[in-house]
Amino acid sequence: MTTLADIIKTLSDPAVYPEHTTRVEITQTQMSVVFLTDAFVYKIKKPVNLGYLDYTTLEKRKYLCEQEVRLNRRLCPDVYLGVIPVTLENGRITLAGKNEPVEYAVKMLKLPQDRMMDVLLAGNQVTPEMISRVAEKVAEFHSRAETSPDIRRFGSLETITFNTEENFNQTEKYIGRAVTREQYGRLMSYMRGFIRKSAPLLNKRVADGRIRDCHGDLHAQHICFTDGICIYDCIEFNDRFRYVDVAAEVSFLAMDLDRWGHAGLSRQFVSAYVSRSGDKEIPALLNFYKCYFAYVRAKVNCFRLDDALLTPEEQSKALVEANKYFTLAESYTE
Repeated sequence: MTTLADIIKTLSDPAVYPEHTTRVEITQTQMSVVFLTDAFVYKIKKPVNLGYLDYTTLEKRKYLCEQEVRLNRRLCPDVYLGVIPVTLENGRITLAGKNEPVEYAVKMLKLPQDRMMDVLLAGNQVTPEMISRVAEKVAEFHSRAETSPDIRRFGSLETITFNTEENFNQTEKYIGRAVTREQYGRLMSYMRGFIRKSAPLLNKRVADGRIRDCHGDLHAQHICFTDGICIYDCIEFNDRFRYVDVAAEVSFLAMDLDRWGHAGLSRQFVSAYVSRSGDKEIPALLNFYKCYFAYVRAKVNCFRLDDALLTPEEQSKALVEANKYFTLAESYTE
């Protein structure tokens, strides 16, 4: 039986790849392993069930690799090249072989790391004009993003409540480690109270068609200023996280800009988006969704604490990040 560890070991060797590469860099999340060669990126999904995603069968991983390519081509059409089978050829793991696949990998062009928004933010190299261009691209994407009665139901009060309560349930075991009990209580009280008080506005958003098939994971690490603007790595594994209010998507990136210490750029992004889209209700929803997505990012880092494939150093970094995101989430409740 071919294991994930076998595949990682094999794909660590530059000689395995169909194109010449001098090195292979490996990064991991709780849900995937990414192999970066000189010119390309290969991404394999881990056979895990995290509750909100299920990659436990080869068939599911193949389907969701195909979904990842299809959905990401909406905002980054030239980067996602396709799905590559991982096969066994004469007992050796091979990329794009002819035998029955034992795994699948999404293949992408490697984007320039020095043009990623998070890298540029760290060097204070993102200008208001650049942020306005991102806002225009996102607003244009939202204007043509799919909506339907099935998609709109994901903006219901029931779904919003389910999403926030799921966050609390999934992070309760990290109280005292990544979040204090006082923070946990204040965040829960704020989110529940906002949903209750803002029910008419949230219902209006659904009726007005503001719930769309969005990106779902719009933060600085997923934006590259290359030939044009490439926004990549959307959520493919759970429609519930992608079928959201466009205000939520805007708030996600605004929150991330706050996290990077660029509150001015955050305000510029929201202002430019509102101007381009004409959506005047976003400011009333901004802090709630900022709080929600900061909590989501904290939760994701909490999950990394339980990933046995991560090193102690990686887990320690995840704990620090979780603490920071919980603190940021709390700041939006004031």
